Amino acid sequence: MVELREPADKLDAKRAVDTAVDRSQSYLLARQHEDGYWWGRLESNATMEAEFLMLNYFMEVPDKSKWPKLANYIRRQQREDGSWGQYYGAPGDVSTSVECYFALKLAGTSAATPAMQKAKEFILSKGGVPKTRVFTKIWLALLGQWPWEGVPAMLPELTLLPSWFPMNLYNFSSWARATVVPIMILMTRKPVRAVPAYAEITELFSDRWDRKQYYLKRPSGLLNWRTFFWGVDKGLRMYEALPVKPGRKYAIHRAKEWILERQESDGSWGGIQPPWVYALMALKTLGHSLDDPSVAKGLKGFEAFAIEDEETLTVQACVSPVWDTCLTMIALQDSGVPQDDAALQRAAEWLLKMEIRKRGDWAVRVRDDVEPSGWAFEFANDWYPDIDDTAEVLIALLRTQMPRAREADKRATLKRAAVWMLHMQSKNGGWAAFDKDNVRDVVAKIPFSDFGETLDPPSGDVTAHVLEAFGRMGSPPASDPRLRKALEYLWREQAPDGPWFGRWGVNYVYGSGAVLPAMESLGLDMADPRVRKAVSWLLAHQNDDGGWGESCASYVDPAWRGRGTSTASQTGWALLALMAAGEWNSPAVEGGLLFLTNTQKPDGSWDEPWFTGAGFPGYGLGRRLSNAPDAGENGSQGAEMAAGFMINYHMYRNYWPLMALGRYKRHREGAIRRSTDL
Repeated sequence: MVELREPADKLDAKRAVDTAVDRSQSYLLARQHEDGYWWGRLESNATMEAEFLMLNYFMEVPDKSKWPKLANYIRRQQREDGSWGQYYGAPGDVSTSVECYFALKLAGTSAATPAMQKAKEFILSKGGVPKTRVFTKIWLALLGQWPWEGVPAMLPELTLLPSWFPMNLYNFSSWARATVVPIMILMTRKPVRAVPAYAEITELFSDRWDRKQYYLKRPSGLLNWRTFFWGVDKGLRMYEALPVKPGRKYAIHRAKEWILERQESDGSWGGIQPPWVYALMALKTLGHSLDDPSVAKGLKGFEAFAIEDEETLTVQACVSPVWDTCLTMIALQDSGVPQDDAALQRAAEWLLKMEIRKRGDWAVRVRDDVEPSGWAFEFANDWYPDIDDTAEVLIALLRTQMPRAREADKRATLKRAAVWMLHMQSKNGGWAAFDKDNVRDVVAKIPFSDFGETLDPPSGDVTAHVLEAFGRMGSPPASDPRLRKALEYLWREQAPDGPWFGRWGVNYVYGSGAVLPAMESLGLDMADPRVRKAVSWLLAHQNDDGGWGESCASYVDPAWRGRGTSTASQTGWALLALMAAGEWNSPAVEGGLLFLTNTQKPDGSWDEPWFTGAGFPGYGLGRRLSNAPDAGENGSQGAEMAAGFMINYHMYRNYWPLMALGRYKRHREGAIRRSTDL
């Protein structure tokens, strides 16, 4: 716990904030890329390195020079109990541990080493390989360590079903959709690349295990969606056994064409690891060699996602330059950097060039006359612009004064993107990340869906960012029924005790840190009892050191809501929320500012090993559960979050605190000016 160093007086507190702002600005400005963007590491878990190593083995990439560095990184992520986990401080996860253990053996690590023995003991204590998730079993099946009949059936004929059909490809979230298509090819062809005897993992199976247990167990309950799909899986397996399958050849062809069409300019698929690795393995399975242009570009593209030093190599699941750039710009703007500053203009110029002008998968559910626009998260992802990124980019561009020759282009871009964003609104009034009305719960019930999220429903945090963008553009909800509907959605999403669920950040602190500033930007009455309830919740969850923290475990255990070690990013979110609600001079805000100034490093940055970003909470449904399943029930997770995917954005620790400190500083300076004017 941080020991608070109370300032001697108000003047010392003012100087501490001013110093922290100056240091943070200098730190960020010094790290701007010459092309104008900012980009920090996106840290997740060691399955990224394990699966990259397994990918290279499956693809028969001859160069193994990077394997020792990958293995070194995996070893360094191992816990004291022998396990590997999903996020910093998490309990060990059996699936993650099996993948890391297998990758180390594949790289030549002996199972007899003490660390591997510990890993084995942990894995067996959790039930061994049979207790791993479906995606882990697919990797093991590809390398001969699990039979394909022990993986749920998925048929490529799904790609032939029209978008109006009750179960079709576009009912899956964008990331799941791009992953499912190549996986259907793999599940149909069932390729196996055998590993050397030294790499086999038979020791990770219980002595009591027998082959009959490979098959999917019938879910509990007499009649529900899970038992229904268990029956469907049985039927699909019977169909697979037929000697003739009409349409199969064309379905495989269509799936391959769908994959090739969606490869991005940097070689990736969707700008994220899962569809990328499965697409490469599917193409190899269909006969594409390492020299094939798509395969070669795909393998080469991983170099831009890798971070290498003398001893280790880590592979990011994704990269976040657009997100990091627009949020850094907002932090600099909030902290007093002039709107026409050269650094902001360079960043804005880069963002304008990154606007997406092609029709992606989103167009399946949006009117044909809507002009394409928006921004993706990554350097290259033209098929899946992100509504959340687009909203924050609009805020950043709106507040940057471009040279006269470019200002008209900027305004035209803002208008086009705002119209596109409005048309991406879902029927319930909210906005999701990538798709419109992607809410078919039935998709999350299939046996295949035991990891991540298969849906992309609207969320409070994305909706709040969109509303904040419109608020800053001068669009009050009273004048637009679509914005009124969005605001009604936000009120419905408020938890009974006050905060908002954070879909893409951890968790209720993040959601509240998005919603309250949005409401303030719309000119709402911040004395509204519902706002005050949110304020009370934040005040009640401030830590003794003045900061705020919330564990990733809050997604699965209500006891952790608003609880956790104080972090710079989460303290920034709480302060943004409280200041938006008018709590400028409250002891809580003063304590939060003191936490940030006390914990800032001399170079202007903050340390933050804790994961405060969310990829997938792991519900499948992608939204807050009113009644989470109990332990042992289908869909239940412990604090290890076996079905989740959590993220540590390495720039969160820097631009969110600056945003909060900067807004406080500018408010204080404005108050001084107002008192002088009087």
